[in-house]
Amino acid sequence: MDIFAGQSHHFVDEVHIIENQEMKFTLKHTDPQTKARVGTVETDHGTIQTPIFMPVGTAGSVKAVHQRELKEDIQAQIILGNTYHLYLRPGLDIIEKAGGLHRFNGWDRPILTDSGGYQVFSLSGSRKIKEDGVMFKSHIDGSKHHFTPENVMDIQRTIGADIIMAFDECTPYPCEYGYARKSMEMTHRWLDRCITQFDSTTGKYGYSQTLFPIVQGSVYKDLRKQSAEFIASREREGNAIGGLSVGEPAEMMYEMTELVTDILPQDKPRYLMGVGTPANILECIALGVDMFDCVMPTRNARNGMLFTSEGIINIRNKKWEDDFSAIDPAIGNYASTFYSKAYLRHLTISKEILAAQIASIHNLAFYLWLVGQAREHILAGDFAVWKEQMVKKVSTRL
Repeated sequence: MDIFAGQSHHFVDEVHIIENQEMKFTLKHTDPQTKARVGTVETDHGTIQTPIFMPVGTAGSVKAVHQRELKEDIQAQIILGNTYHLYLRPGLDIIEKAGGLHRFNGWDRPILTDSGGYQVFSLSGSRKIKEDGVMFKSHIDGSKHHFTPENVMDIQRTIGADIIMAFDECTPYPCEYGYARKSMEMTHRWLDRCITQFDSTTGKYGYSQTLFPIVQGSVYKDLRKQSAEFIASREREGNAIGGLSVGEPAEMMYEMTELVTDILPQDKPRYLMGVGTPANILECIALGVDMFDCVMPTRNARNGMLFTSEGIINIRNKKWEDDFSAIDPAIGNYASTFYSKAYLRHLTISKEILAAQIASIHNLAFYLWLVGQAREHILAGDFAVWKEQMVKKVSTRL
């Protein structure tokens, strides 16, 4: 069976690329009591209903989850790929021979790739940041590589993402004001280079790609304002907020997010990178954010932490040993309703691989359920009341 049946129009000859439409965002509804929004993002690989959570597929795979489960059980609408990891392994030659990441991993819905900036930032001991770009050593074999705004655009073109992120520097927290300002200014210069390169090249696989700039500025209001205004002035199809959820207090993250969303254009999707807990996501939806990603649901799943509609479960705790109720019947997906807490605890304690699979599918399905519920309550007009109740619930340890 061809999983790409009906999808052949995405993989036409390169000469037809200019016929494709740019990504389109339609704002459907704004909550009267908060800044929460409902919209749609249209790409050549399908439509995304916002607010949305995007599972992270670092190396071309959402860890422990089949693509069929991503679509049918988790109901993911878009997933992430990681430029740094895919560039190093399997490498661009393999991905290009496959016909792009969609063909390589069998995912026929939208894909977003990060720029590799965050991974390079986290390699603080083995990289050098200069105006032209970043020299870094591979975590795999120590080989040296050079990322520039230009070649990162080309790399992401080759990977084949629908949404491509600008190359930026993610500053740590805490970060001195002077460093944050210089870093932000360099990120802006890099953005203009990204735009020039992106706009002078075309995709390789016959569908349109779009570039999102990234707001930086650490936790300094004046820098965040300056960066948001600069990014908005570049008038791309969507915008991202970076450099948060790197250790700063949650209230500070919310403050910076609100400041930025008030400046970024209303008619473009806003993507808050790397955030976060279920409570973080609900609070930031209320501040006007449309798109989220985080490794938390899968990483925590592998350590036995489950997010549920009633609160947080550490499945290793003895209290779940003889609890034969479903993991979370409210979510409705197969893994959450078929398996019991007692069985999942047994698998986790026994270090069975199936434990990581069940927990990962459940946690991701919960995250997608949560943003789906948020969307419904925004449309119904009672989002503010529902959000307050849910923030308390999803933050409670059971």
